[in-house]
Amino acid sequence: MMNGSKEIYSAIFKSSTTERLFLSRTGFHGDEQADLVNHGGEDKAVCVFSHQAYPVYEDLLGRTLDPGAFGENVTVSEFGETDVYIGDTFQLGEAVVQISQPRVPCFKLGLKHQHKELPLHFQTTGLTGYYFRVLTEGYVSSEDSLTLQSREQDSLSVMEANVIMHHRKTDVSSIKKLLSLSALAASWKETLSKRLAKLETT
Repeated sequence: MMNGSKEIYSAIFKSSTTERLFLSRTGFHGDEQADLVNHGGEDKAVCVFSHQAYPVYEDLLGRTLDPGAFGENVTVSEFGETDVYIGDTFQLGEAVVQISQPRVPCFKLGLKHQHKELPLHFQTTGLTGYYFRVLTEGYVSSEDSLTLQSREQDSLSVMEANVIMHHRKTDVSSIKKLLSLSALAASWKETLSKRLAKLETT
């Protein structure tokens, strides 16, 4: 994939499969990340996107999009960003997974779809998708359903987390609330902790 005159390596191009795949704590076997600094790791083992948001981006891009169009590992029919919460635990096939953080839109989304402002639209709408960490490893197939098992009390939705991170950057009480969530990904805790420290010293 080219970014101007520079060649960019990316694993954002996904294709559907009917095979049963093993889901380990670092992701699906056979699914590799080209950029291990910004993608992958146990807090980002599985990238999920709700098909409910597809019409928004189909209107923006002016074309129909196939599942996996945004580089997600799993496209779900429901469970949009306002419906799910940080720390929600799900059964997915044999595996048990937990929401760790919203997805942070990457510039490669814009390159793939030839719309450089696409990542900004993700951030503005909050329709970003989200990540699972894997609590219990196991096999998963496209026929398996995603079933909510538990929800942490007083958690925040993925949409609320996006709003705090991207739009309410100086809201100390909201930042503290998001930081209090034990299931929140370590990278988000680090970013928010630095932001909070700066706010409290100015």
